[in-house]
Amino acid sequence: MKTMKKKQTRQTRKHLSRNWWLAVAALGLVVVVAYGVQRGGTAGGTAVPSPFNGDRAFADLQKLVGFGPRPAGSEALAKSRAYIVGELQKAGLRPQLDEFTAQTPKGPRRMTNIRAVRAGARPEVIALAGHYDTKDFDFAFVGASDGGSSAAWLLEMARATSALKIENTLEFVFLDGEEAVLEWTDTDSVYGSRYDVDRRVRAGSLDQLRALILVDMIGDKNLNISRESASTEWLKTILWNTAHGLGYNREFPDTDLEVSDDHVPYLRAGVSAVDLIDFDYPYWHTAADTLDKTSARSLKVVGDVVYTALPEVDKRVTQTR
Repeated sequence: MKTMKKKQTRQTRKHLSRNWWLAVAALGLVVVVAYGVQRGGTAGGTAVPSPFNGDRAFADLQKLVGFGPRPAGSEALAKSRAYIVGELQKAGLRPQLDEFTAQTPKGPRRMTNIRAVRAGARPEVIALAGHYDTKDFDFAFVGASDGGSSAAWLLEMARATSALKIENTLEFVFLDGEEAVLEWTDTDSVYGSRYDVDRRVRAGSLDQLRALILVDMIGDKNLNISRESASTEWLKTILWNTAHGLGYNREFPDTDLEVSDDHVPYLRAGVSAVDLIDFDYPYWHTAADTLDKTSARSLKVVGDVVYTALPEVDKRVTQTR
């Protein structure tokens, strides 16, 4: 039986009517939406600018995948970390390394989260997060979408948000040790996010973290991000309304999916959090999770949605201070 890292426990899909006329109408809607997305905006073709550069994010993804398999504690992950730190510094940020020792089924393992902060007028924090490690297999698993896409996306968001006007502090969190060392359990998984929550509790700063947007496996060419059912409802509402307003209905369908991922430790600690994940990915945890299964466009779609939604998230955080 295949080991599942992110367990899919429930998924509902819309049922298409067999009525011929409804099918024709649906086809027409798809054409209209596709036209709007091609133009980079809504179905009506009104462009909503986003500085997120999908090609630049994909170049980061190529670089990270080029390091090869990147499980926690590996030399390849150390090279990835050095690259991420260097790119964050180029973006004018001061990356911080949170080093810790995780107790795994294979013994103690050194892991390192990377954080970078862009201070706002308020100390309350909105975090954008994703993992940068890959699962350790007995085959060459380079994790283009699972591990690579989230790290590349975060790097480009760090650049793209440099001039974004929001009140609250924006934090970028690259999490280590999301993958299970052996088999996914509550204790053998999400080491980096569990540590980050504990670190904030010890520092007395957890209450400043008001919202967390997690991305994972968002590089899939055939992007399909369902609403993760455990995620905070108000965050999902803002993000899905934004996505549909931009014409990204196909990429952000109104379907439900329950996934165990790095957002769970934050939810358990009382932090509003949402997981943007495309788990409808046939190459998950296989040697075929390679660059050719991913695209710059998918990275940009998620970048456009989150960038455009951030001011509304910021407003909500400010109002509920």
